[in-house]
Amino acid sequence: MMSGTLVLVRHGQSEWNLKNWFTGWKDPDLSEQGVREAHAAGKRLKAKGYAFDVCFTSVLTRAQHTLKIMLEELGQTGLPETRDQALNERDYGELTGLNKDDARKRWGEEQVLIWRRSYDMPPPGGESLKDTLARALPYYMIHIQPLVLSRKRVLVSAHGNSLRALIMAIEGLTPEKILKRELETGVPVCYRIGADSRPISVETLSA
Repeated sequence: MMSGTLVLVRHGQSEWNLKNWFTGWKDPDLSEQGVREAHAAGKRLKAKGYAFDVCFTSVLTRAQHTLKIMLEELGQTGLPETRDQALNERDYGELTGLNKDDARKRWGEEQVLIWRRSYDMPPPGGESLKDTLARALPYYMIHIQPLVLSRKRVLVSAHGNSLRALIMAIEGLTPEKILKRELETGVPVCYRIGADSRPISVETLSA
Protein backbone atom coordinates (compact mmCIF):
# COMPACT_ATOMS: atom_id res chain seq x y z
CA MET A 1 0.00 0.00 0.00
CA MET A 2 1.33 3.42 -0.95
CA SER A 3 1.84 5.68 2.04
CA GLY A 4 3.48 8.88 3.15
CA THR A 5 5.56 9.41 6.26
CA LEU A 6 4.82 12.06 8.88
CA VAL A 7 6.89 12.37 12.04
CA LEU A 8 5.85 14.80 14.78
CA VAL A 9 8.29 15.80 17.53
CA ARG A 10 7.60 18.05 20.48
CA HIS A 11 10.70 20.16 21.12
CA GLY A 12 13.15 19.09 23.81
CA GLN A 13 12.80 20.50 27.31
CA SER A 14 13.20 24.30 27.32
CA GLU A 15 14.74 26.49 30.02
CA TRP A 16 11.21 27.56 30.98
CA ASN A 17 9.89 23.98 31.07
CA LEU A 18 12.68 23.34 33.56
CA LYS A 19 11.54 26.28 35.70
CA ASN A 20 7.88 25.14 35.48
CA TRP A 21 6.85 28.41 33.80
CA PHE A 22 4.06 28.90 31.28
CA THR A 23 5.97 29.53 28.05
CA GLY A 24 3.52 30.03 25.17
CA TRP A 25 4.94 32.41 22.55
CA LYS A 26 7.95 33.47 24.64
CA ASP A 27 11.21 32.27 23.16
CA PRO A 28 13.56 30.48 25.60
CA ASP A 29 16.06 28.03 24.17
CA LEU A 30 16.50 24.38 25.07
CA SER A 31 17.86 23.38 28.46
CA GLU A 32 20.85 21.05 28.64
CA GLN A 33 18.40 18.18 29.05
CA GLY A 34 16.45 19.45 26.03
CA VAL A 35 19.59 19.37 23.90
CA ARG A 36 20.20 15.76 25.01
CA GLU A 37 16.57 14.87 24.19
CA ALA A 38 16.89 16.34 20.69
CA HIS A 39 20.11 14.38 20.02
CA ALA A 40 18.42 11.21 21.31
CA ALA A 41 15.38 11.79 19.07
CA GLY A 42 17.60 12.15 16.00
CA LYS A 43 19.55 9.02 16.91
CA ARG A 44 16.36 6.97 17.39
CA LEU A 45 14.98 8.14 14.04
CA LYS A 46 18.23 7.25 12.29
CA ALA A 47 18.37 3.85 13.99
CA LYS A 48 14.85 3.13 12.69
CA GLY A 49 15.91 4.03 9.15
CA TYR A 50 14.00 7.30 8.84
CA ALA A 51 15.05 9.95 6.33
CA PHE A 52 13.09 12.99 5.22
CA ASP A 53 12.35 15.10 2.14
CA VAL A 54 11.13 18.26 3.87
CA CYS A 55 10.62 19.64 7.37
CA PHE A 56 8.44 22.17 9.17
CA THR A 57 8.81 24.04 12.44
CA SER A 58 7.48 27.06 14.32
CA VAL A 59 9.09 30.50 14.57
CA LEU A 60 10.23 29.73 18.14
CA THR A 61 13.84 28.90 18.97
CA ARG A 62 13.22 25.76 21.04
CA ALA A 63 11.46 23.99 18.15
CA GLN A 64 14.01 25.19 15.56
CA HIS A 65 16.96 24.13 17.74
CA THR A 66 15.41 20.68 18.26
CA LEU A 67 14.97 20.32 14.49
CA LYS A 68 18.55 21.43 13.78
CA ILE A 69 19.98 18.85 16.20
CA MET A 70 17.79 16.04 14.84
CA LEU A 71 18.84 16.81 11.26
CA GLU A 72 22.50 16.78 12.31
CA GLU A 73 22.02 13.33 13.84
CA LEU A 74 20.23 12.16 10.69
CA GLY A 75 22.99 13.52 8.45
CA GLN A 76 20.38 15.68 6.70
CA THR A 77 21.47 19.25 7.40
CA GLY A 78 20.34 21.54 4.58
CA LEU A 79 16.95 19.85 4.21
CA PRO A 80 14.23 22.24 2.94
CA GLU A 81 12.73 23.84 6.06
CA THR A 82 9.60 25.96 6.48
CA ARG A 83 9.00 28.04 9.61
CA ASP A 84 5.54 29.36 10.42
CA GLN A 85 3.85 30.82 13.50
CA ALA A 86 0.79 28.67 12.76
CA LEU A 87 2.82 25.88 14.39
CA ASN A 88 3.68 27.97 17.47
CA GLU A 89 2.72 26.86 20.95
CA ARG A 90 -0.60 27.95 22.35
CA ASP A 91 -0.51 31.57 23.59
CA TYR A 92 -1.02 31.46 27.36
CA GLY A 93 -1.84 35.19 27.63
CA GLU A 94 -1.52 36.51 31.18
CA LEU A 95 -0.21 33.15 32.38
CA THR A 96 2.90 33.48 30.21
CA GLY A 97 6.08 33.76 32.26
CA LEU A 98 4.38 32.73 35.51
CA ASN A 99 5.45 29.74 37.54
CA LYS A 100 2.58 27.26 37.42
CA ASP A 101 2.45 27.07 41.22
CA ASP A 102 2.25 30.89 41.45
CA ALA A 103 -0.56 30.91 38.90
CA ARG A 104 -2.50 28.42 41.05
CA LYS A 105 -2.05 30.69 44.08
CA ARG A 106 -3.31 33.70 42.12
CA TRP A 107 -6.33 32.20 40.35
CA GLY A 108 -6.93 28.95 42.23
CA GLU A 109 -5.96 25.43 41.27
CA GLU A 110 -9.33 24.60 39.73
CA GLN A 111 -9.37 27.66 37.45
CA VAL A 112 -5.81 27.10 36.21
CA LEU A 113 -6.65 23.45 35.53
CA ILE A 114 -9.66 24.53 33.47
CA TRP A 115 -7.49 26.89 31.40
CA ARG A 116 -4.85 24.21 30.87
CA ARG A 117 -7.11 21.27 30.13
CA SER A 118 -10.33 22.77 28.75
CA TYR A 119 -10.80 22.58 24.98
CA ASP A 120 -12.43 25.99 24.53
CA MET A 121 -11.74 28.09 27.67
CA PRO A 122 -8.76 30.41 27.06
CA PRO A 123 -6.76 32.04 29.87
CA PRO A 124 -7.03 35.86 30.02
CA GLY A 125 -5.56 37.32 26.84
CA GLY A 126 -4.58 33.90 25.53
CA GLU A 127 -5.69 30.99 23.38
CA SER A 128 -7.66 27.84 24.11
CA LEU A 129 -6.72 24.56 22.46
CA LYS A 130 -9.66 25.22 20.11
CA ASP A 131 -8.05 28.55 19.11
CA THR A 132 -4.71 26.82 18.53
CA LEU A 133 -6.46 24.22 16.39
CA ALA A 134 -8.08 27.01 14.34
CA ARG A 135 -4.66 28.17 13.11
CA ALA A 136 -2.64 24.93 13.15
CA LEU A 137 -5.17 22.69 11.41
CA PRO A 138 -5.67 24.81 8.24
CA TYR A 139 -1.89 25.11 7.97
CA TYR A 140 -1.56 21.34 8.15
CA MET A 141 -4.31 20.75 5.58
CA ILE A 142 -2.90 23.29 3.08
CA HIS A 143 0.86 22.94 3.49
CA ILE A 144 1.75 19.59 5.10
CA GLN A 145 -0.94 17.01 4.31
CA PRO A 146 -0.63 17.38 0.48
CA LEU A 147 3.09 16.56 0.75
CA VAL A 148 2.40 13.50 2.88
CA LEU A 149 -0.33 12.33 0.47
CA SER A 150 2.15 12.67 -2.40
CA ARG A 151 4.32 10.17 -0.46
CA LYS A 152 6.85 12.70 0.79
CA ARG A 153 8.61 12.02 4.08
CA VAL A 154 7.82 14.97 6.37
CA LEU A 155 9.33 15.91 9.75
CA VAL A 156 7.58 18.46 12.01
CA SER A 157 9.29 19.91 15.10
CA ALA A 158 6.81 21.97 17.07
CA HIS A 159 4.99 22.25 20.42
CA GLY A 160 2.70 20.22 22.66
CA ASN A 161 -0.52 22.03 21.79
CA SER A 162 0.07 22.75 18.10
CA LEU A 163 0.98 19.07 17.65
CA ARG A 164 -2.14 18.03 19.57
CA ALA A 165 -4.13 19.94 16.96
CA LEU A 166 -2.47 17.96 14.15
CA ILE A 167 -2.92 14.65 15.97
CA MET A 168 -6.60 15.42 16.55
CA ALA A 169 -7.05 15.76 12.79
CA ILE A 170 -4.85 12.82 11.78
CA GLU A 171 -6.37 10.35 14.23
CA GLY A 172 -9.91 11.76 14.17
CA LEU A 173 -9.96 12.30 17.94
CA THR A 174 -12.68 14.07 19.93
CA PRO A 175 -11.78 17.13 22.06
CA GLU A 176 -12.09 14.95 25.18
CA LYS A 177 -9.59 12.42 23.87
CA ILE A 178 -7.03 14.94 22.61
CA LEU A 179 -7.04 16.73 25.96
CA LYS A 180 -5.86 13.50 27.59
CA ARG A 181 -3.08 12.97 25.05
CA GLU A 182 0.31 13.75 26.58
CA LEU A 183 3.30 14.40 24.34
CA GLU A 184 6.70 13.93 25.94
CA THR A 185 9.47 16.36 25.03
CA GLY A 186 11.84 15.05 22.38
CA VAL A 187 9.87 11.88 21.59
CA PRO A 188 9.05 11.27 17.89
CA VAL A 189 5.53 10.13 16.96
CA CYS A 190 5.82 8.42 13.57
CA TYR A 191 2.88 7.94 11.19
CA ARG A 192 2.44 6.13 7.94
CA ILE A 193 -0.47 7.91 6.24
CA GLY A 194 -2.62 6.26 3.57
CA ALA A 195 -4.16 7.80 0.46
CA ASP A 196 -7.38 8.47 2.43
CA SER A 197 -5.34 10.69 4.83
CA ARG A 198 -5.91 8.27 7.73
CA PRO A 199 -3.03 6.64 9.63
CA ILE A 200 -2.02 3.14 8.54
CA SER A 201 0.31 2.85 11.52
CA VAL A 202 1.67 4.96 14.35
CA GLU A 203 4.82 4.35 16.38
CA THR A 204 6.13 6.34 19.33
CA LEU A 205 9.92 6.25 19.64
CA SER A 206 10.34 6.55 23.40
CA ALA A 207 13.72 6.28 25.06
